[in-house]
Amino acid sequence: MIERTFVGENVSETLIDEYFKTKLVRAGYSHIDLKKTPIGTRITVFAEKPGFVIGRKGKMVKELTETLSTEYAVNNPQIEVKQVESPDLDPAIVGHKIASSLERGMHFRKTAHSAIRRVMGSGAKGVSIIVSGKLSGERSRTEKFMDGYMKHCGEPAEALVNKSHQLAKLKLGVVGVTVKIMKPDVSLPDEITILSGEIKEVTEYSEASQE
Repeated sequence: MIERTFVGENVSETLIDEYFKTKLVRAGYSHIDLKKTPIGTRITVFAEKPGFVIGRKGKMVKELTETLSTEYAVNNPQIEVKQVESPDLDPAIVGHKIASSLERGMHFRKTAHSAIRRVMGSGAKGVSIIVSGKLSGERSRTEKFMDGYMKHCGEPAEALVNKSHQLAKLKLGVVGVTVKIMKPDVSLPDEITILSGEIKEVTEYSEASQE
C-alpha cells in the first residue's frame, strides 16, 4: 500500500509539472517543488519571468490554484513563485528556448550553437545539446552539440549533471531536444586541490627524512 501511495504521488506531481509546462510557456517555466504540509500543499514554481506566473492582479495564480484544486485534486494548493537566478544555466529553460526557436523556423545548428555560447558564457563547466527527429528531411536523425567538460556515465553523471527534455512540434514531425548542463559550482570526484601549506610541510618532512 505504501508503494502505491508513493507511485500515486509521483504520477500526480508529473501531471502537475506537465500542466505548468503548457500553461506557463511565456513565463520561462523551469520546474516545481511540491511539499505537503498540515494545512495544505505548498507548490513553489521556478520560472525565468515570475510576473507572467502571477499575472495581472494575481489572475494567473488564481486560475492555477483553482485548476490544481478541481482537476488535480490537490489539497488546499498554495503557490509560491521564485525567479531562476541564472536562466542560461537551467536546462529546462535552455531547452524550451531551443524548441521555441525551432518552431519559429530557425535552423537547428544555428540555434544549438547560440545556446551553447550562452550557457558557456554564464560559466558552465560543460553543456551537451542533443536534437533528434526530422530536422531537414523525411529521414529522422540525431545531432549532438557539445562544449566544455561533461560526465556521461556513472554516479557523477546522475548526481552532478542537470538534464531536461523538451519537444518542438514542427511541420515534418516532433523533434526532441535534450539539454545537459554541468554548473560552475560542481565539484568533480577527480578534481584535486593542492594547498601551498601542505606542500611546504611535505617538503620539510622529506628533507628531514633524508638527513
